[in-house]
Amino acid sequence: MQGFQVVSQRIKSSRKKGIKMKVQETGEFITIPKKALTLLSAIIQNMAEGKTISIVPSNSEVSTQQAADMLNVSRPHLIKLLESKKIPFKKVGSQRRILLKDMMEYKEKLAKQREIQLDFLSNQAKDLNLGYE
Repeated sequence: MQGFQVVSQRIKSSRKKGIKMKVQETGEFITIPKKALTLLSAIIQNMAEGKTISIVPSNSEVSTQQAADMLNVSRPHLIKLLESKKIPFKKVGSQRRILLKDMMEYKEKLAKQREIQLDFLSNQAKDLNLGYE
């Protein structure tokens, strides 16, 4: 699996929009977009770890319980996020439905905020000579 991890890191760090590959049967070259390679890399990594893979369109809707599970929060907490308009949703009858795309954007936003906060704390620890290098 170590070789795969090297390839995966090269895909992530590459500035190119894709890679060219030669089709053996026809001899023609095709370009595989970087996004497709990144997705394939994530699929292979997760399968190697024994995880289940699901591919769904980003315009799919999820229930509040599914969204809470994906965000690793309680359903009541998710409903507070929805009602405070932090994540867009619509109501179908009495049920709230969330676009998968909107839920994933919120998740990415949280990850970015978390990274900024960790960088800030790390820099403070360095400035105060707390032994973190």
